[in-house]
Amino acid sequence: MMRPPMSKPATLCLLAIVVCATCLCSAQEQPSTTLKVDVKLVNVFVTVTDARGAPVGNLTKENFTLSEDGTAQKIAVFDKESALPLSIVLAVDTSLSTKKDLPLELASARRFAHAIVRPVDGLSVYEFSEIVQEVVPFTPDLKTIDRGIDRIHVGSATALYDAMFLGSRALEKRKGRKVMVVITDGGDTVSKVDYRDALRAAQEAEAIVYSLIVVPVEASAGRDTGGEHALIQLSEDTGGKYYYASSLQQLDSAFRQISDELRTQYLLAYYPSNRFSDSEFRRLHVSVSGNPDAAAYKVRHRTGYYSAKSDF
Repeated sequence: MMRPPMSKPATLCLLAIVVCATCLCSAQEQPSTTLKVDVKLVNVFVTVTDARGAPVGNLTKENFTLSEDGTAQKIAVFDKESALPLSIVLAVDTSLSTKKDLPLELASARRFAHAIVRPVDGLSVYEFSEIVQEVVPFTPDLKTIDRGIDRIHVGSATALYDAMFLGSRALEKRKGRKVMVVITDGGDTVSKVDYRDALRAAQEAEAIVYSLIVVPVEASAGRDTGGEHALIQLSEDTGGKYYYASSLQQLDSAFRQISDELRTQYLLAYYPSNRFSDSEFRRLHVSVSGNPDAAAYKVRHRTGYYSAKSDF
């Protein structure tokens, strides 16, 4: 997008600032220093499951301990997430390798949408093959979602990371909880961005990534697992989860588990005790205590956040 030209006074002021800054730097001959970034309220979305993998939804603020870069933080906001608006990007792999399984994937995705979307929520549908296309913009209207899913068609190559990057950028503008559900066989062949860019975009958007990795049984022995491993890591780093599915029943089961988790998440928010930092990435850790079964609980959340936005 082109920026409008500055007025003449604004241009002169800008030139004066640049000249003064250059003269001051030259006069003092100060060495360059690390930029310290001021960090404001940080949201951490947390999922807690028991030893059987079932969501735990009866915890209180006192049950949680949160730290940033090893330093304990005071939790300023605590909420159970079921009441907050939910934005979901549903990204469907339509490359040639998924042609056989695509009808089953779409049927399962449609049931998921009908089960999870409320009037306050929004779901967007993306299809990705050699290109990425938003088929349905964010909407709670199930008829619009159904019509969009019906328009999805098979392509050729796979731009998985591009889809995740663009989906994250769309989620970044949304309020409330943000989730990306990716249905794919795990490969990437033509993306313009790489794994690191896709992960950073998801982390900056505070998006929780759930990966449904579709594994054709007849081709499982010879498939390339590199993309699968990347998806697994990306899901774990954002506080999400991955699932393998080789049948409609397994797809439906994965979607049900995702729905259950999204109804029982927690929001922990805090103001960092160290407001300014030399580090661009801050690591987070959340633990649960004060419950007889807490030792067996699994706590999932994003591994950290960037204190400065990227310039993608």
